[in-house]
Amino acid sequence: MASGQVAKSQFAKNQSAKKPFAKNSSADKMSAPLSKPNAKKAQSASADEQISDFSRVNLLSVTPNQDGQRLDNFLLARLKGLPRSHVYKMIRDDEIRINGKRTKPHARLEVGDVVRVAPVRLASRQAPVISEQFAKGLMARIVYEDDGLIVLNKPYGMAVHGGSGESFGVIEALREAMGKSYLELIHRIDKDTSGLLLIAKKRSTLKALQAAFRERSISKSYLCLVHGHIKGERHLIDAPLYKYTLPSGERRVKVHKDGKPSQTQAKVLATFTLENRPASLVLASPLTGRTHQIRVHMAHLGHALLGDDKYQTNPNALPVKRLCLHAWQLHLPSEHSAQTDEQADAPVRPRRFVAALADDMQDLLPADVLAKIDE
Repeated sequence: MASGQVAKSQFAKNQSAKKPFAKNSSADKMSAPLSKPNAKKAQSASADEQISDFSRVNLLSVTPNQDGQRLDNFLLARLKGLPRSHVYKMIRDDEIRINGKRTKPHARLEVGDVVRVAPVRLASRQAPVISEQFAKGLMARIVYEDDGLIVLNKPYGMAVHGGSGESFGVIEALREAMGKSYLELIHRIDKDTSGLLLIAKKRSTLKALQAAFRERSISKSYLCLVHGHIKGERHLIDAPLYKYTLPSGERRVKVHKDGKPSQTQAKVLATFTLENRPASLVLASPLTGRTHQIRVHMAHLGHALLGDDKYQTNPNALPVKRLCLHAWQLHLPSEHSAQTDEQADAPVRPRRFVAALADDMQDLLPADVLAKIDE
C-alpha cells in the first residue's frame, strides 16, 4: 500500500508541475486577441466618387444619384473596362455585397446602402482603346444632346455595351470619347440593329425615361427590309414570344403559346424587286418590348428580314451583308420634352427624333422607294 501511495503522490506532483506550461487552455483562449493589431478596416466612400484603388476592398455608400439603380449597372459604371461577364462572376462568387449580405445582379439600390467591392485585379480591367478618329466618328452620330440626354444614331455591328465577347460597346466608347464619368444606357437595341439609342447624362433622366419605357409611353418605329411581297398594307402581329437557348448556348426566340404576350404593328411602305427577287420595305412599330420581337414576328408573318442569320430560312432570299433593321423614329411623351431641371429657360426637348437610314441599307433601295421615306 505504501508503494502505491508513493506512486499516486508522485503522479499528482508531476501533473501539478505540468499545469503552468499547458497550452490551449480555456483561459488562454478567452484571453487571446480577437483581431490582428495591424489589420486595416476598409472605410466607406461616396458612390459619387470614382474608385481610386482597385487593389483593395472598396465600400461605396449609395447616394440619391444611384437610388433605384440595378446593382449590375451600378458596378459596370464604376468598373469601366471590366467585362460584364466578369462583373456577374464577382456577384456570384460573393465578391460583391450589399450591407454585408449576398446579393443578385438585378437588386435595386437604395440611398444609404453600402456596396462592398472586393479587390479587382488590374489585369482584368482593360480600358477600351478608342482612337481619336473613332471617337470623332461616334460623336458625329449624335442626333440630339442636352444637359440630361444624348440621342445617338448607333451604327450597325456595334454592341451597346461590352461583354459576351465584346471588349467594349457604345456606352464604354462614349464615356471614353466624352470623358464623362456618368453615362448610362436608357434602353438597348441589338448589335446588328442600327439607329436611335437613348443615353442618360443624369440619373434623374435615366429613371424618368426608363419609367416611360416601362409604361409604354415612348413609341418606336423601325424600318426593315424583308423578303417577299407582303399582301395588304397594314398588319397587327399578335403572337406570344418565348425565349430559349440552343445547345451551343446561343439565345433564340420563337412564337410559342407559353411565351410572353407580344404585339407588333407593321405597315408596308413599298414592294419591289432586288436583283429579280421580291422584297418589301416595312415600317414596324413594336407595342411590346421583347427580345428579337420584330425579327421573329416578321418571320412568323412569312417575310423574314433580309440579312437575318437567325430567323431568315428562305434559300431564295437575297443575301446581304447586314441585318436590314433600323431604329428610325422615336416619340417621347409630352412630359419628357419640357425644359431641363437646372435652367427653366433652356430649349425645349423635342418629342420626335429621327435617325437617317444607314447608307448600306439605302444602297439596297430603289430611288422611288427611298423617296417614300419621309425624314
